[in-house]
Order: sequence, then structure tokens, then C-alpha cells
Amino acid sequence: MLLCSEGFSTTVLYNYISRFYPVERVIAETPMRGMSLAKRRIKKLGYATVAAQVAFMAAVVPVLRRKAAARLGQIRSMDVFDETPIPAAAIQPVESVNDSACITLLQQLDPDVVLVNGTRIISKKVLDSVRAKFINMHTGITPKYRGVHGGYWAMKNDDPAHCGVTVHLVDKGIDTGAVLHQALIHPHAQDNFVTYPYLQYAAGLPLVKQAVDDLFDGKLQTKSAITTESRLWSHPTIWQYFTSRKKNKKG
Repeated sequence: MLLCSEGFSTTVLYNYISRFYPVERVIAETPMRGMSLAKRRIKKLGYATVAAQVAFMAAVVPVLRRKAAARLGQIRSMDVFDETPIPAAAIQPVESVNDSACITLLQQLDPDVVLVNGTRIISKKVLDSVRAKFINMHTGITPKYRGVHGGYWAMKNDDPAHCGVTVHLVDKGIDTGAVLHQALIHPHAQDNFVTYPYLQYAAGLPLVKQAVDDLFDGKLQTKSAITTESRLWSHPTIWQYFTSRKKNKKG
């Protein structure tokens, strides 16, 4: 089953895995938006940083998306990206993955494996509520690029040796779970902040399937990460983006 927030990445994950295994249910939480999300980020990062992150998303990302439109279309035409809507009957909405309602559903369904995508940090209480393994695909090489936009930060840091995707077990930390599989991506000159995640999904979806295969074959094993360096990354600010562009021209 899937434990997720609804969106593009969840849709393609559902459709890809459904080619090989029946997905019994999609438990979809309501994402945090608006002032609730802003207040949470301001408390953690400060008003100035959050304002600069919002400026990046509002002023820069639309330009990058237009610039990369052809490349994005090319990537999304790959076989792994099936955007057929998830059947409504398969979706069970919950307010949060950490609510008692979610735990009740998990216990009723008693899944063998829970694929996690785009949720809040999952509490230990939820992780311990069923016997299933919780598996997540993270768009970054962990533990060096935990958090968000791991591909962008690796390229910004001129670190292509750690630009990739990780499939890992979920624990109570932020992208700190034991590594199952990792793979690098190799962006082209026309790739930028907008396209990096799609390249990571393309590389990561077969790794998720491999992890599920391993689980059902009794061969699931954790691996040493490509690097032991560890850092939690947040959304880029408009100032970080333009400093990066001036320094090394990474999009």
C-alpha cells in the first residue's frame, strides 16, 4: 500500500508499482498549505529566510519551468511516467499520516510493505503500529543530501558524484533510514532545478520495485551509503540561487 500525499510523484509511483504488484490502498494525507505551513517554516528558519524561499518559488521557478519545458516533456515521455489518475476507490484520505485514523487503517489492512511518498515525518507510533516495512524513495543521496531538492543542492555544490536518488527504510528521523539502494543521475546542460526531480524519479522507481522484490524474496538487505557525510537541506532562497548562478552557472 501507499502512504502519501496526492500529486504527480505519487501517481507515477502507484502506476509503476501496480505493473508488478497489487496496491491494496492509497492512504493520502492532507498536505500542509498556506499560513499553517508558512508559520511552521518561519518558526524553524526565520522570517527572512522563508520570505526569500517564497521569492525563489514565485519569481525564479516559473522562469526555469518555461526554459526547461521541452526537456521536461522529453523526460516525462519516458515509460516509467504513467500519469493515469489513481482510481478514486483506491484512495483513503486522512488528515495526517500521524493521526489515529491512519493507524487504524494500517492495522485493518495489515500490509506487507508500505511505500511512503511526500508525507510529513512519520511518527514512531505509526511505524510501530504494523509489522510492515516502510520504504521511501528520496530525491537525494543520503545522508549527505537529506531534506529537499537533493539533486539541485548537489549540482549547486559542484558535487555530481553525489547527485542521485536513495531508496531507504523509514525511521523517525528525516531521511535517516538505512539505505536499500542508491543511484546517480547525470543531468544534461538543459536540465535545471525543475527537471532534476524527474530524472531522480526515473532512476528511483525501478529501485523501489527492486526493494519490494527483495522483500518478498526474503533478500532485503541494507547497504552502506555512498557517503557518510550528513546534512539536512531546505528550499533554496532567491539569494542562494543567484549566488550559485554567478559562481558556477548551475540551474
